Amino acid sequence: MRNYLIQKQQTNNFFSPAKVNLSLHVIGQQPDGLHLLDSLITFPAIGDSLSFSNSEKLNLSIIGVTEENLPSTQENLILKSAKLFNKDYVRKILLTKELPISSGIGGGSANAATTIRDARSLGLDISLNDILDLGSDVLACLKSQPLRMTGVGDKLQMISIWPKTGFIVLVNPRVQLETTKVFSALKQKNNEPMPEFLPDFCNFRTLVDFIIENRNDLEETAIKLEPTIYEVLTELKKDKNCLISRMSGSGATCFGLFEFAEDASEAEHRLRTDFPKWWVASSKLSICKSELEPFI
Repeated sequence: MRNYLIQKQQTNNFFSPAKVNLSLHVIGQQPDGLHLLDSLITFPAIGDSLSFSNSEKLNLSIIGVTEENLPSTQENLILKSAKLFNKDYVRKILLTKELPISSGIGGGSANAATTIRDARSLGLDISLNDILDLGSDVLACLKSQPLRMTGVGDKLQMISIWPKTGFIVLVNPRVQLETTKVFSALKQKNNEPMPEFLPDFCNFRTLVDFIIENRNDLEETAIKLEPTIYEVLTELKKDKNCLISRMSGSGATCFGLFEFAEDASEAEHRLRTDFPKWWVASSKLSICKSELEPFI
């Protein structure tokens, strides 16, 4: 079996997009401590890149703007996911890191999902429970398409009608905020879910209106822990073309939504100029499915 897999192995290059919670409702907590969520998620064309190639042993190298803060040891989700395949999966992995870590946009989860995607291209797979044990966002990141996530991340509803237009600006003030710390500080954990039936998001304005009507239940708590988040949201709101600004996940990354590409680009340029220490990126709202396929 091992020799067959070595012969079959190939070099794969994957894009690993960020996960953005356009809304995030915390609607309960299980006895085991896991929180019940109801979230509308998209995956913009902003993310990391991973390269996988033949190797005699499992190896991970990291380059990029945040490499000095990223664990390359047992704690890294890439290695954790790779080791779930036991000795059948032996790859040399190169991560080009662009996304800030511990930032509420699922960078580590996306990297784990990309590793699973590579293993699947070799005919390997793991159980749903193994995937969920890696983190609540990993299953969603395996899809990397607009979806509604409920439960503890184990229930996904793909969104079939989604706008083809719309652009997003992501901003992180270079602040790391631990997810467990935010959830622990959250006082109200039994909030209302999103409507049972979502509208057809046939155009961008319909989507924006829906997001405005909903919320991120972690935002207020995160701002108390890290007040810089409020400054980021305020700066996004200053732009007359920004239709809504909100925090993603447990923070500290925030997003602003724009109808036109040039408006998003101008906002990105202004924020980069005015706040050179912040991480800022912009792209179309959602990545195309074809862009998730391995490339040469």
